[in-house]
Amino acid sequence: MKITDAKSYGEAIRKRRKELGYTQAYLAEFTGFSVSFISDLERGKATAEIGKSIYLAKLLEMDLCMENRG
Repeated sequence: MKITDAKSYGEAIRKRRKELGYTQAYLAEFTGFSVSFISDLERGKATAEIGKSIYLAKLLEMDLCMENRG
């Protein structure tokens, strides 16, 4: 999936979380993040903290890759 904005990033996180059968509450308990942070991230809130966002992706066994365009 190509990530082009906060919304597509959030959609990818939500999809993977559901594939693994995790609830937002479970992730919040496991990570110490609030349910509202996870919910905001999955809805594509642009102000979500990048460090927490990357950590959550890694926890969900997702790789993040950046490539030059063109």
